Amino acid sequence: MSNVLGHSITYPIAVGPNTGSKVMTPQTLPADDPTFGEETGKVSGFSLHAGVAARADQRDKLERLCRHISRPAVSEKRLALTTNGLVRYQLKTPYRDGTTHVFFEPLDFLARLAALVPKPRVNLTRFHGVFAPNSQWRAKVTPARRGKGGSTPRASPEGKTPGERRAAMSWAQRLKRVFDIDIETCEACGRTVRIIAAIEDPAVIRSILDHLEKRGALPNAYHRPSARAPPRPALRPTSG
Repeated sequence: MSNVLGHSITYPIAVGPNTGSKVMTPQTLPADDPTFGEETGKVSGFSLHAGVAARADQRDKLERLCRHISRPAVSEKRLALTTNGLVRYQLKTPYRDGTTHVFFEPLDFLARLAALVPKPRVNLTRFHGVFAPNSQWRAKVTPARRGKGGSTPRASPEGKTPGERRAAMSWAQRLKRVFDIDIETCEACGRTVRIIAAIEDPAVIRSILDHLEKRGALPNAYHRPSARAPPRPALRPTSG
């Protein structure tokens, strides 16, 4: 796995009969290096542009930032199969050396995708400074007031902070918040439903749904379709 991770950020092929060979990268004339002035820092091949800022009240900028952070690693619109079976990926903007496309062997392309999958039980977001888990100031600067050196007493249930309320949400409340599925309200009478158990065994769930469906007691929103949805179209070979 370490070999795959190492090759995922470089050009050599990681797996297959051509291991160690350089992937094909068509190039055009090198693009001019954009200049961002003194607000750009460059260290060991990494660059950081600090010329754009967003205030807390600029919700449109914060939304663009969230969309940028949560964007997928690969754009399907710029991904295609060539006539000779290679995976062609078109870069959004050419590299400084003029590279516009990258061609992968299918197996090598899968290996690079596998390198993007995080290891189990690894935190994907890491905090430093006063936000670090072991910082004695963390409880004083986080909304939920949780931290190693937290000396601030927790608020009463009526006066909880927004962070504390989010941390205390049940799975049913999260289901409604994220997917807009309200299972705490009865569809028939509109009264509050009391959750008495959570069934997670797929076999038991399937048995209960089959029984309700036969009795006609299953709400329309939960009826299973008679046929599977059509699969997504596969990549079509293109010339290249």
